[in-house]
Amino acid sequence: MNGMTLIESVRDKKALAKAAMLLGQGELVAIPTETVYGLAADATNSEAVAKIYAVKGRPSFNPLIAHCGSFDMAKKYGHFSLQAENLAKEFWPGPLTLVLPYNEKENISPLVRAGLKTIALRIPKGPVKEIIKALGKPLAAPSANLSGRVSPTSADHVEKQLGKKIPFILDAGSTSIGLESTIIGFDKDEPVLLRHGGIAKEVLEAYLKRPLQQIKKDSLIAAPGMLASHYAPLGRVRLNALEAQGEEGALNFGMSNLKADITLNLSVAGDLYEAAKNLFSCLAEFDEKGVKTIAIAPIPETEVGLAINDRLKRAAAPK
Repeated sequence: MNGMTLIESVRDKKALAKAAMLLGQGELVAIPTETVYGLAADATNSEAVAKIYAVKGRPSFNPLIAHCGSFDMAKKYGHFSLQAENLAKEFWPGPLTLVLPYNEKENISPLVRAGLKTIALRIPKGPVKEIIKALGKPLAAPSANLSGRVSPTSADHVEKQLGKKIPFILDAGSTSIGLESTIIGFDKDEPVLLRHGGIAKEVLEAYLKRPLQQIKKDSLIAAPGMLASHYAPLGRVRLNALEAQGEEGALNFGMSNLKADITLNLSVAGDLYEAAKNLFSCLAEFDEKGVKTIAIAPIPETEVGLAINDRLKRAAAPK
């Protein structure tokens, strides 16, 4: 499409109804969740889901998450073991995605699953659940950005990357978490960490009372966010920098003191959750200011810092 993209507030009930109507007509709608903004389509409509891949420029082997409005809806599409059901009841709605065997009797588009026999399921927080309830179907909704680029944490970020490509953006301000969901798969009912995200590994392990298995480095793409190069700003990213060089921009954390003409700080207080919330908006700001290389101070490899470092390593990978 080449028309104007409408942006309306989620506080307007008519805007939620409009979103559900457009989705029911096979259109794409950018929706806010607690993690990042998602580019949503009816997950049962292959033509609509194909538009997601086309608009984002996303590789078709990279699966999507199906967002459900209730646990009963999620149980229709995935086969839940006792372990998976317990995790869902503890952490849903919230930033946790479960990759489960797909119920072949249902009609989720095969494009959502990228040809796999599994399906990635999540129940998000916020008003998007009302849209799913009104539609009566799950929403396929990867981040509302161009493939490989910085994930959007505001409606403005979405408009700058996808403006004129989609008809409608729902605006809920800045997202509360700012990182995508943590993804858990299962190997013979043993939970496996497929992607670090909004729920820290330590929180999940404390609930499970045992360590999570780690995904093997040479594993096939089994879940979103596993591509080597991903979440990247336009400029080059240099990690674990102790000083900024030349015309680099600088991204500090806590008391680190990288000095440059353009300097931002993920969290002056050294709060990892605040840093996670600010990560993508900081990278987007460097893009807006035309920074060619970003020197990034070390981030602690603990709690949600693991997810931040995961995103930064993929952002720094060769494109």
